[in-house]
Amino acid sequence: MYTYQAVYMQTIKFSKIDKAKFFRTLNKRVNSYFKENKIRRTGNWKLYGKALLMFAIFFIPFFMIIFSTSLPQWTMLLLCIISGVGMAGVGMNVMHDSNHESFSSKKWVNKLMGSSMYILAGNVYNWKVQHNVLHHTFTNIKGHDEDIDAGRIIRFSKHSTWLKIHKLQRYYSIFIYGLLTINWAITTDFKQTARYLKRKLSYGKFPNPTKQWVILVLTKILYYAFWIVLPMTVLNVSWWKILIGFFAMHYTAGLILSVVFQLAHVVPKTDMPLPDKEGNLKHTWAIHQLYTTSNFAPNNWFVSFFTGGLNHQVEHHIFPHISHIHYGKIAKIVKETAKEFNLPYYEYKTMTKAFLEHFNQLKVLGVNPAYH
Repeated sequence: MYTYQAVYMQTIKFSKIDKAKFFRTLNKRVNSYFKENKIRRTGNWKLYGKALLMFAIFFIPFFMIIFSTSLPQWTMLLLCIISGVGMAGVGMNVMHDSNHESFSSKKWVNKLMGSSMYILAGNVYNWKVQHNVLHHTFTNIKGHDEDIDAGRIIRFSKHSTWLKIHKLQRYYSIFIYGLLTINWAITTDFKQTARYLKRKLSYGKFPNPTKQWVILVLTKILYYAFWIVLPMTVLNVSWWKILIGFFAMHYTAGLILSVVFQLAHVVPKTDMPLPDKEGNLKHTWAIHQLYTTSNFAPNNWFVSFFTGGLNHQVEHHIFPHISHIHYGKIAKIVKETAKEFNLPYYEYKTMTKAFLEHFNQLKVLGVNPAYH
């Protein structure tokens, strides 16, 4: 049983009752897969090679700009956009697995590669609390999963307050999605650190608050020094053009990351359950993940490769400590077991279909609930 006490809300309790023993059966079958094939649950040479590729896409365009003397400015802008693609790639393929402790079997490697979060403008402590604790445990539960809380501007849940502006959210939301990582760089991390420390939330050992604040401030200073001050120092380009390039990189990365994550949870098939008055949820934690999560383009090699297996969100949510390079193989086990126990296994065959369905869901959520 998973429990969590929000300062301003009730205690959430997942059901203990799973008479059919779905998760026990599934876990046994997945364990057998790794044992029989004599492979580790963590990454291998394929993941490490891909990590190098993503870092290359991220950094090489930046250094081309820094060390060039005659690149046209439109080329520099294009390189910033390519860096944004690499930035998203590092986030999904390296940082994500590492901070789930599935990149490597060695803790120090996971910690080192997980620190790539700092070069993405984020903070490891904040990300682990928001993603590993809140999102992975309380998926799609309003008031607990911050991934479905976009403030007042976008209504992701039918349980959120409706505003007139939401009638248009299916049109403007795509433009807001690109602001994800730039918000990390400017305001989000400071707000999250203050909020999480106050609520005494952590993934693992609770950090020393002073140390967390020092790490946060220093990493932000170093981040801006590298990505903004350095280019302003060495390039013969107006400061505002450098800021445009910086924004283009972040906007590209933010758009990719936001879309990928929304396609897994804010679509018509997935549930947005609420606990009862005593804080009890209908399902066990593992079954809850099946009802609130959806896969997309599961057989598309490129989508699986670039998104770090995040198109296999069902497998990722049930087995977050298994590296994404194994999701394609264990997906068959998960799907067959869910069918055997008469449980849902949501998926969209193509990314395009999931994309269209996501914005259709935003349209539905944008309608005044009084007219439903």
